[in-house]
Amino acid sequence: MTEILFYFNAPDRLSYACRLLRKALQRGAQGEGRPITGAAVTASAAMLARFDRSLWSFEATEFIPHLLVDAGTVPDARHRRTPVWLVERAEQAAHLPMLLHLGEAPAEGFESFERLIEVVSANADERGAARLRWKHYKSRGYEIRQHEVAA
Repeated sequence: MTEILFYFNAPDRLSYACRLLRKALQRGAQGEGRPITGAAVTASAAMLARFDRSLWSFEATEFIPHLLVDAGTVPDARHRRTPVWLVERAEQAAHLPMLLHLGEAPAEGFESFERLIEVVSANADERGAARLRWKHYKSRGYEIRQHEVAA
């Protein structure tokens, strides 16, 4: 069953998401006993474009290899080695073990991933949308772990 984690009160949602990806890839974060070798990031096209820019600029001396996959595009075999895929639909990157969801609605297709991560800022609208996602996952029988970022 997919492990679901919510990180609440992130001061800068995109920057925190970049750090989570870096940690998962560099330290081999564990998901159900296996190292995380890659991650899909889902959101709207506009949010993915913002996140793409964040991945390029969040640390001056580091780089997280990633691929921005446009809707309808099928990456070729050489792209499958890229550890982070930015996609509008999770099914485009279901071969990866982790899903980082930055969308407003619940992540469709999250069940095919070992781990689902949601990052939520202190913004009231964003917290309201996160509550709805939490209820959606909980109503389907998933256990959810919560982490307070700015505690």
